[in-house]
Amino acid sequence: MTTIEHRELKGITVKNLVVTVMSTASIVASVMTTYFGLKNDIRDIKSSQEIEARINNLRIKMLEDEVSLHQKEVEEIKIVNPGGRQTNRNLRVLKTAEPVLLSAIQNK
Repeated sequence: MTTIEHRELKGITVKNLVVTVMSTASIVASVMTTYFGLKNDIRDIKSSQEIEARINNLRIKMLEDEVSLHQKEVEEIKIVNPGGRQTNRNLRVLKTAEPVLLSAIQNK
């Protein structure tokens, strides 16, 4: 008698069947590992992009606030000196809603 690997069933040997099943299992395991690895990489990239977008939104908000403060400063300067002429060269203190950020302007 021959070993089980050499027996045939309508042209298909048990050895060929075992090799086919093992090869298929190896390929499936490889594809699944790659799939889940890529899925995790995509999730990590997405979360880092969301964090970066939040940071950029905060920066934009801060810049918009600074621009509005500078616009208020310019308007107050225009009100204090409507002709645009330099009337004195001393330090001029402006009254604003934000006392810490806008304290004084020096004309030269």
